[in-house]
Amino acid sequence: RYRCFGCQASGDVFDFIQEIEHVDFVTAVESLAARAGIQLNYTTGGESKERARRKRLVEAMASAVDFYHQRLLTSPDARAARDYLRKRGLAGDVARNFKLGWAPDDWDQLSTGLGAPAEVLRETGLAFTNKSGRLQDAFRGRVMFPIYTENGEPVAFGGRILPGSPDPAKYKNSSETPIYAKSKTLYGLNWAKADIVATDQVIVCEGYTDVIGFHRSGIRRAVATCGTALTEEHVRMMKRFASRVVLAFDADKAGQGAAERFYEWEEKYKVQVNVARFPAGQDPGELAVRDPDA
Repeated sequence: RYRCFGCQASGDVFDFIQEIEHVDFVTAVESLAARAGIQLNYTTGGESKERARRKRLVEAMASAVDFYHQRLLTSPDARAARDYLRKRGLAGDVARNFKLGWAPDDWDQLSTGLGAPAEVLRETGLAFTNKSGRLQDAFRGRVMFPIYTENGEPVAFGGRILPGSPDPAKYKNSSETPIYAKSKTLYGLNWAKADIVATDQVIVCEGYTDVIGFHRSGIRRAVATCGTALTEEHVRMMKRFASRVVLAFDADKAGQGAAERFYEWEEKYKVQVNVARFPAGQDPGELAVRDPDA
C-alpha cells in the first residue's frame, strides 16, 4: 500500500499504477502480472478471447515497427530516407527514440518477412489482398512513424513520401482497425503524458514531425492528431491528464479552423485553451527547435 502525505492520495499497488500510468484497472493488473510473471485467468470467456485477439494484433504491429526501423537503420535501399531525415534533423538518436522506419518500395517484403498470418496482416491494416488475390503491403516507399496508444502499444502507422515521389498523397495513415481508432488516439501521448501531468499542460499539434520537434527542443508535452480532425474524444482524453491546452496548429485556414472548433468543448470539459499564433508558412515543430522560448 502507499500514501502520499502531500496530496493525501493512498491505495494499493493497483491504485498506484492507475494513478501514475493513467490507465484503467484491468490494464494495471495486466501490467503488474506481466512484471511478476503471473498468468492471468479471465472469468469471462468472451473477454479472454477478445483480449487474446488484441494481443496477437499488437504483437504483429510491434514486429512491423521493428521491421521498418531496422530497414531504415541498415538497408541500402533506405539511403534516400536516411538523407531526408538527416536534413530534417530526424536522424540518429531521434530516429531511434521515436522508432522511425522505412517501408521499402516493393510489393510484399513486409508481408513475407514478418511471418504473421495473412488474417492478422489484413486486420492490422499492414497488408491487403490485391486484385490478383495476392497479399500486398499497405505501405511502400515511405518514411514510417509508428503510432502508439497512451500505454505504449503500437497500433498504427503514418507514412510520408520522400521529396520527388510521384505519389500524390504526401501522408498515408493506417485505416481504422480493431486496435486503432483515430478519434481516440493522440500521437506522442505515450512519450508526453508524464510531462503533461507534471506541468498540467498539453500542446496539440497537427503532425508527427511537429511533435518530434517540440520533444527535441525539450518541450515534451506535445501530441498530435493522427491525420484526422480534433474530436471530442481527444478532448476527453486530454482532460484526464491536464486542464490547460495549447493549440499549436499551422497558420493556414485549416489549422485555424480546427482551433476555433475546440472552443465548443472548452466550457463543457472545463479546460483552459490558448492558441499559439505562427507566421504563415512557419512550421511549429521547426520553430520549437530553433527557439524553444518563442
